[in-house]
Amino acid sequence: MQILFFDPFNGVAGDMVTAALLALGADREAVARAMRSVVGEPEISVVDRCGIRALRIETGAGEEHRTLEEVLARVAACDAPQTAIGMAGRVFERIHRAETSVHGAHAHFHEVGADDAVADVIGACTAFHALAPGAVVVRPVGLGEGIAKGSHGSFPLPAPATIAILHEAGLSVRFTGEQRELCTPTGAALLAEFVAVGGAPLDDARVLEVGYGAGSRDPDHIPNVLRAALLETGDPGRESDRVDILETNVDDVTGEMIGHAIGRLMEEGARDASAVPAVMKKGRAGHLVRVVCAPADTDRLAALLARELGTLGIRCIPSVHRFVARRTVEDVAVTIGDAAYPIRVKVGWDGPLPSSLKAEYEDARACAQAAGIPLREVLRLAEEAGWRMIRERGAER
Repeated sequence: MQILFFDPFNGVAGDMVTAALLALGADREAVARAMRSVVGEPEISVVDRCGIRALRIETGAGEEHRTLEEVLARVAACDAPQTAIGMAGRVFERIHRAETSVHGAHAHFHEVGADDAVADVIGACTAFHALAPGAVVVRPVGLGEGIAKGSHGSFPLPAPATIAILHEAGLSVRFTGEQRELCTPTGAALLAEFVAVGGAPLDDARVLEVGYGAGSRDPDHIPNVLRAALLETGDPGRESDRVDILETNVDDVTGEMIGHAIGRLMEEGARDASAVPAVMKKGRAGHLVRVVCAPADTDRLAALLARELGTLGIRCIPSVHRFVARRTVEDVAVTIGDAAYPIRVKVGWDGPLPSSLKAEYEDARACAQAAGIPLREVLRLAEEAGWRMIRERGAER
């Protein structure tokens, strides 16, 4: 499996992400075409940052204040793959949620609504789509300190919206002591969206490519770059993974309590959770509750399991080896009547060929409710659209 690895030791901004992915080998023409549809031809050059050769990408766009709806409409009109457009829209929705949590309901984006931010986001998402990694790993994000000025007046660094985005995504941070902004809301939102693809352990990996994306500043004491790498683990067509398995037997809780516990475990990061009917001692009916999780989550999820079910003993089967098909998430559009509904589909891959495709339940459920048709019909339409998109993509190649 190929893993996209980010090392934002000196922070991250949208232009740095796009440039770093281009340096890794993303389709330069596709990225330039997507950005060109927003701001005109971007300027891509090689620069030096404290002795490190890095790509620098500049748009020269002006500032604009737009509503979220205006930004999303601008994104939707970009000349980019539908998957990249859907991802870019979610990036701006992340920024909007963060801005709203900090400032309350407000009508307009400010700096992040400018054409250069839209171009950076659609460019980065197009580059990500071109690389199509199976997983994403992000090292702690370097943050600066001090006070800066923006459209809302003076604000502390890191910017409140930036912290809100990093908090929502659960990304780790590192305070560097630098007296300037290192991580922008756009950069944070891009990393947050990318890492939602899923992570992977880095016990053994080969480095395939390394790339550096340069920021606009050029301090003389530290390279102002975002480092990214493409890594490969195990068989290129299979993800080699290790998980822990947690188990407990219960015979004194209701089905509703078990269902609630399984839901909470999945919300908190379990890879899978299930309950198997069992006959307990003295012939009592009970359940074997089983949780599959990453080793780093074992203690936290075991404590959650104990709190929710009141069990006094939880068995841990450590470091179980599993094989998982490489998977990607694609965006498709389902048209019902006069309306088009975006739905994500998860695709499993066996080497270069798709082996499975399944529509995301929550997206399909929302579509079914909005359109007033059965869920099974939405699932069928979404999966047909997904297979059709993959076939057409193969034909284009």
